[in-house]
Amino acid sequence: MKSFKSALIILTIFLAFSCQNTAQNNTKQADVQNADPIEVPIKEGKARAYFASGCFWCVEAIYESVKGVDEVINGYAGGHSKNPTYEASNTGRTGHAEAIEVIYNPNVIDFATLVDVYFGSQNVTQVNGQGPDRGSQYRSIIFYQNLKQKETIDAKKLALGKTLNKKIAAEVYPFQKFWIAEDYHQNYERLHPNNRYIQGVSIPRLRKFQRKFPYLIKDSH
Repeated sequence: MKSFKSALIILTIFLAFSCQNTAQNNTKQADVQNADPIEVPIKEGKARAYFASGCFWCVEAIYESVKGVDEVINGYAGGHSKNPTYEASNTGRTGHAEAIEVIYNPNVIDFATLVDVYFGSQNVTQVNGQGPDRGSQYRSIIFYQNLKQKETIDAKKLALGKTLNKKIAAEVYPFQKFWIAEDYHQNYERLHPNNRYIQGVSIPRLRKFQRKFPYLIKDSH
């Protein structure tokens, strides 16, 4: 009986501590969602945009195939913790999602078209994930840096929802900070073309997007 009572006390303390941490994390996450957006200035003629849409290996490959996009960097965004890592973000407790930074030429492609690429390259109704990747770290988020971008995102999301007559899963966050992922995550599809995940998930997703938007794809020659 004494052993049972001790176990019950430990369980009660654990649950209270867990609930307290959850409440604190929810408060921190609300602060992230309600913060004022930070605008990244155009540098040397290049602008930056930020998206989360499942595994960043997949999304990196999609945006790097688009005309006007110079580079894509994999990382983490949308959470409340500092210096997130792949292992930490995978717990779902940091609030961060796997995200990408798109470095692009605004004279070739505009933000609105990048949003079209975003919605056109995913299952827009899947909550907390894309395909086989499940969890809040794989959720869909579009980050805006100013009111004009937010209006563009909201209008396209609303129109898409009406067209499909379904709820669009993508969250809309003010951009705060982008944390660059570990080196081994960068250019992953290009460097690991024979990886089973790349072969079975990333490449089919990329090809599906390219068939849908052939006019946006870079010339391969």
